[in-house]
Amino acid sequence: MSLQNYVNKRVCVLTSDSRTLVGNLLSCDQMTNLVLSETTERIIRPEDDPEPSSEVPHGLYLIRGDNVVVVGLVDQEIDESINWLEVHGEVFGGVKHT
Repeated sequence: MSLQNYVNKRVCVLTSDSRTLVGNLLSCDQMTNLVLSETTERIIRPEDDPEPSSEVPHGLYLIRGDNVVVVGLVDQEIDESINWLEVHGEVFGGVKHT
């Protein structure tokens, strides 16, 4: 499936440096470079971390294709029902390029 089908829809992007970004996909190209609007980075903390999870707004955001690991559609109804500040989980490891 082409990412062109996701344009103008809300997506979640996992990056090779372990970041989770959610935003509206404005544009993509054959190199999987992505342009997101209304982008928020979700920082999910482990259960034993005293600092709470957080969301950092970034607005308009460009992600280079070589940094994209996964792109998926967001179910907005489910997404809005979750209090992301109370979510805890294990940290994703980075991706090693060889």
